[in-house]
Amino acid sequence: MRYIEDFKENETIVGHYLCHYKDTLKTKAGKNYLALKLGDKTGKIDAKVWDINKDIHAFEKGDFIKIDGMASLYNGEMQLKIGRIRKSLEGEYVKADYIPVGSKDIDEVFAELESYINSIESPHVKALLENVFIENKEIQMAFKAHSAAKALHHSYSGGLAEHTLSVVQMADFMSGRYKFVNRDILVSCAMLHDLCKIYELSEYPENDYTDEGNLLGHIVMGAELIEREAAKIEGFPEILKNLMKHCILSHHGKYEYGSPKLPMIIEAFILSCCDDMDAKVNQFEMTLEKSKTQWAGWNKMLDRNIRNSEF
Repeated sequence: MRYIEDFKENETIVGHYLCHYKDTLKTKAGKNYLALKLGDKTGKIDAKVWDINKDIHAFEKGDFIKIDGMASLYNGEMQLKIGRIRKSLEGEYVKADYIPVGSKDIDEVFAELESYINSIESPHVKALLENVFIENKEIQMAFKAHSAAKALHHSYSGGLAEHTLSVVQMADFMSGRYKFVNRDILVSCAMLHDLCKIYELSEYPENDYTDEGNLLGHIVMGAELIEREAAKIEGFPEILKNLMKHCILSHHGKYEYGSPKLPMIIEAFILSCCDDMDAKVNQFEMTLEKSKTQWAGWNKMLDRNIRNSEF
């Protein structure tokens, strides 16, 4: 198949792609047109259907569709002008072509996370982590397969586990660097902070927000998970449970970033910093990986132009 990252200007594109977004809009003259976002494992692309006619067969968001169109540049971004569409038939596409994956072995990533669980000293915290990550095979499988975000960072299969390990590694280092830090709280909450993205986002290839994700979000669901799991462990200290829940509820760092609470303990503050740093550095990585020039271009999340530092 022809992957999106390889599209060239004025190239005719005929192939099967996943429809991530569909809406009917109007031109300034009042004529209806379709605005789409299509994707494969290499990325997503905006597409327009200016002429809705008999060659545009019925389809919905989430469908695999066969398109016939032309690639063109608009404001420096590649997009598609589509003339024909129909729903793809079973056997015409391979789902693996639409699931982006990272470069790391996820089983190795998970094995390293297990070693951090084994290093926890508190029997209550260790039991909670073992119950969630080791004993619950459904959570374990989803955790290994999920992305860490819909689009912003680590947005590929296995991205959630990669991001989690990176945050855990930074948190572990920081726990030994500063005074007054409870390592068990910091490391365990680093492991748990984004876990409920397995409920917030649907599985690939859709990787879109679920009802739970839209209504509650992974932060609230993460605090609820700690409440449930702690209740299963005899003698789990109430204050320890609440400190851990606070770390989850405040890990986005600021109200404007979606945190219900600001970090009020040192562990929560360190966690929010580690989470933010890993997400933003991953944005640099993904931007530089796609670039073939020294100046990689403008990154919307980071709100800046990015340059490769090689010389």
